[in-house]
Amino acid sequence: MMKDEPLSLPDVPPDRSATTQGHVYERLRNAIMLGAIPPGTSLTMRGLAGLLGVSPTPVREAVRRLSSENAIQIKDNGRMTVPLMTLERFEELVALRVTVEVHSARRALPYVSDILIRKMTEIDEQMDYDVVRQDLDRLTLLNQTFHRMLYTANPAQASMPVVESIWLQLGPFQRQVITRVAEYYQIDRHKEILAALMNRNSAALERAIANDITDGVLRSGRSLLSMNG
Repeated sequence: MMKDEPLSLPDVPPDRSATTQGHVYERLRNAIMLGAIPPGTSLTMRGLAGLLGVSPTPVREAVRRLSSENAIQIKDNGRMTVPLMTLERFEELVALRVTVEVHSARRALPYVSDILIRKMTEIDEQMDYDVVRQDLDRLTLLNQTFHRMLYTANPAQASMPVVESIWLQLGPFQRQVITRVAEYYQIDRHKEILAALMNRNSAALERAIANDITDGVLRSGRSLLSMNG
């Protein structure tokens, strides 16, 4: 099913209202978004079904959906892989992420409450702890929660599906990048985001979001892809 080591997919609490097919999709999607499946990993229906403890039928539908989201590539010979990242695709995804997330943050700002800021501060403190522990799965999950909490403060938001689509496509490669991010992420941009929220400063918030993405992903990703290229 893959190149070297057996896969380990993070658990996702089942939704009682979800079908088996829906739960399989959510679990595979979560695994890809968190980077639990490395770029270039070969997959098979039978292998995934065995790993998830289900029949191939719900896996087939989940893979079809993930293929339409560019998270899984189905080749002409029927083989499936998590796509490798290229420098050009990486630059495009990061630029798109900056544009969409800056927009999302700006639109959410009028709806941000002091209670929300406290909740985001608590998440950021947990992330600081996970950086020391090098718990990369939890760090990635909390980072997504931090940003999602901000963007969904806007009751009319329509951008989260786009944001999560970008996270999904970046996830496998971003997991490789995050191990080296300390070399480039010298300023805690989350602290800047929180300060901008407290001051209700839209311009500062937009800069902090853009710099968070650029420092956290772009520079280290470029370096890694250049070395591999």
